[in-house]
Amino acid sequence: MGARPQQQIRTAISASYAELSDALRVAADYIAENQVEIATRSLRSIASASGVSPASYTRLARALGYTDYEALREQARTELTAREQASFREKARRLQSDADQPLLPRQVSACIDNIQGLIADIDPSTLEAVVEQLSGSRKVVLIGALGSAGFSDYFAYLAKWFDDRWSVAGRNGTTLGSTLAGLDGKDTVLIISKHPYAHRSVRAAKIAAGKGATVVVLTDSRAFPGLQYADYHFIQRTESPHFFSSYAATLVLIETITGMLVARAGSDAEARIQEVEKHNRLLDEIENV
Repeated sequence: MGARPQQQIRTAISASYAELSDALRVAADYIAENQVEIATRSLRSIASASGVSPASYTRLARALGYTDYEALREQARTELTAREQASFREKARRLQSDADQPLLPRQVSACIDNIQGLIADIDPSTLEAVVEQLSGSRKVVLIGALGSAGFSDYFAYLAKWFDDRWSVAGRNGTTLGSTLAGLDGKDTVLIISKHPYAHRSVRAAKIAAGKGATVVVLTDSRAFPGLQYADYHFIQRTESPHFFSSYAATLVLIETITGMLVARAGSDAEARIQEVEKHNRLLDEIENV
């Protein structure tokens, strides 16, 4: 963090604006109006979108009292997280104040809206491209932390019924680092991350991209810092009267992707599903009914 860790970026800009050059004012205006992009996109992308050179952003960061642009960017992430956490607290208070109102119909209605939003939010050609990528990968590594951990497990559970190339990183005695170490351009890493975003998911996205693996992200907002490393991403709506993010749309997307993979795999998938089911019965893992 820079020399002004307690000062918000917009406050720092206002305090120094009169002393900035014309070029730095353009950069400052862009930062003030686009803090989500500053928090989540690379300096090169920001420079391209704003028409201001990367060097100007570095000079601006120092003029505002930060050690470098990365320190300013980290402050933008801190402010973004603080706003989202405040939103969680506000939702919790609203739940308490509305305690006399039935929650079930409100929750169902919100989840239906989120699921229906998938039709508008997901480009079918991108979905097809992701399924093609997953189908042709040497191995598929799933990463999910905090609230997303169980959903990466569920994704792997479905996929391993018909495909043994899938695994969940950081499970069953293996570390996340050991799983990422063996990646290359023939592999795909699929990350599920919803706010509050786990640091390990962001770092994993960066490492996987650096090793040449294809990175697919399922998240709830363009504010996810790991989005800059993604080759493909899907943003799902998570609104609900609950204080925490709803995963209803994400579950539908997971089940859609695995269904498309089964359809693409054809008879091979059918044969493996039959074999897995047979072994599950022999091991008494499922009831014979």
